[in-house]
Amino acid sequence: MDTLSTDSSDSQKRISTYRRIVLLTEGFSTPFYAKTAMSMLLYRRDDIVAILDSCESGKSAQQLFCVGDSTPVVASLDGLDADAVFLGTAVAGGKLPGSWRSIILDALARGIDVVSGMHDFLSEDPEFSLTSRQNDSCIIDVRKNNEKVTSTGEGFRSDCLRIHTVGQDCSLGKMVVSLEVQRELVARGEDAQFVATGQTGIMISGDGVPIDCVVSDFVNGASEALVRRNESHDILLIEGQGSISHPSFSAVTLGLLHGAAPDGLIYCYEVGRETVKGLDNVPLLPHRTMIDAYQATASLRHPARVIGIAMNSRNVSPEEADAERQRIEQEFGLPVCDVYRHGAAPLADAVLRLRKELGQ
Repeated sequence: MDTLSTDSSDSQKRISTYRRIVLLTEGFSTPFYAKTAMSMLLYRRDDIVAILDSCESGKSAQQLFCVGDSTPVVASLDGLDADAVFLGTAVAGGKLPGSWRSIILDALARGIDVVSGMHDFLSEDPEFSLTSRQNDSCIIDVRKNNEKVTSTGEGFRSDCLRIHTVGQDCSLGKMVVSLEVQRELVARGEDAQFVATGQTGIMISGDGVPIDCVVSDFVNGASEALVRRNESHDILLIEGQGSISHPSFSAVTLGLLHGAAPDGLIYCYEVGRETVKGLDNVPLLPHRTMIDAYQATASLRHPARVIGIAMNSRNVSPEEADAERQRIEQEFGLPVCDVYRHGAAPLADAVLRLRKELGQ
């Protein structure tokens, strides 16, 4: 079987069909590294049969990540009825850990597909590719793409409300906020669609564009085209990436912001975080500075404003979270919530208010 990548619609459809997934987190089973695995456990729990980490074998997903209930942690693929191994970590630079080679080769040799979100493309590794072909297994590199269109600058369907999550920093939960607001809207009977722009979102939804791996000239165009493919829906929740002030990732954030041309923004931040993730010498900018910058920059393409604030309060107590929520609400006059602790209803309400204000 040929290897596949996200430029093929068949590959993304295939991602959504797996029902016996093993999440590979070997040696990196911590919340800091295993963001992809944790999100898969949250949103595709019924499709996960095990976590593979020989260092933590015998434990449960709940013990490692505080999600996933009793999903077992195993040392190998022996005895598992698996149809795919998903690489479940986001290590620095998206590089494949050397200790994972034998595990991936073992999976492919067993006829098990491998799905990777790494920047290193497994399908371009001669040994992986040969083993895949010899054993009728498939390699899907989620970040691999051939997006080569520039933005047209044309408008979208007038009745398609576009909501985009943006952040004070990267890795704040922008994807989770988008998913939770979309779920809340769907529960209310609204035609709302989650639009994935990162590898984890694509692994969850089986559709999207890995925007951080698109050539810079085409980021805006790829974002615009992605939205256009989904504009038949009444409301789009477009996953954000990075931060407009991040020294490393701001270009991705800006291209996505202009390509998606949102009507409304949900600003995300983590309570207590003071410096840029991965750059401890760089302080985060104040919320007011960030919100003003996002609104001004987004509106260069299409009028947009922040309609709500999503706080990530995982590192503080419930009492501290409630106090923070009240403080931010009073300061900005916007609905504020932690979608885990408080639910996404306040943000869904804000989305529907914006639609009414815009006459959609």
